[in-house]
Amino acid sequence: MGTGAITQYVDLAQLILYLFWAFFFGLIYYLTLESKREGFPLEYDQAGKVRRNPGLIGMPAPKVFKTQFHGDVINPRDEPLDVITGARPAHRFNGAPLEPTGNPMLDCVGPGAYANRPDYPDLTFEGKPVIVPMRILQDFKVAKQDIDPRGLMVVGADGVRGGVIKDIWVDRAEMVIRYLELETTAENGSRKVMLPMNFARVQRTRIAVQSILGHQFAEVPAIKNHEQITMLEEEKVMAYYGGGTLYATPERREPLI
Repeated sequence: MGTGAITQYVDLAQLILYLFWAFFFGLIYYLTLESKREGFPLEYDQAGKVRRNPGLIGMPAPKVFKTQFHGDVINPRDEPLDVITGARPAHRFNGAPLEPTGNPMLDCVGPGAYANRPDYPDLTFEGKPVIVPMRILQDFKVAKQDIDPRGLMVVGADGVRGGVIKDIWVDRAEMVIRYLELETTAENGSRKVMLPMNFARVQRTRIAVQSILGHQFAEVPAIKNHEQITMLEEEKVMAYYGGGTLYATPERREPLI
């Protein structure tokens, strides 16, 4: 029997290898469980009904996370199933596409779908809202070489006037423009709504938006506080413009060729 051998068939190196395998398996098991604290259990469609699948090893036990500004958060949470009310399966087989039954740009369907994020604003390390209008930030201004969008007309994909830009909303953590605040035309109710910057093309005399039509600015989801925007409100606003890329006109849902 060689040096370091415990028996004729097992030695120290072999035991260490077995211990490493056990540790590695335990690590994978632990990380798999912890990764299920958000977004699980999975929901899938089966014969027109939404069902849940916790996965091969099940769900982790609830854990309390203490946040700095929003109290205790428990994950995973026992939440009700997401019931889709604005669409129905096109066919009676698993994974069938959903056909909208109402306004798909507002009913959380397809490219207009969104996640139910917390209904409070994202905060900086100091506890201040991250995204705010420039009118309350004295140290922010538009660079001289750039076009100031305030006062410019907004037009939709059909060239119809949707409103006028009233203010700029900036991300004070990332130092970028996130939204433009616009007031819709009198025909559209004279509402103040948000326009995500990534859906806006700033030109010298106007702001062009290709995802929705001029009259559709009237139905952009509203925000409760005109000096801050919550994460859930961001989801809904972004989903509305995203949904317009497919649902703004009937022609957009047809084949390209």
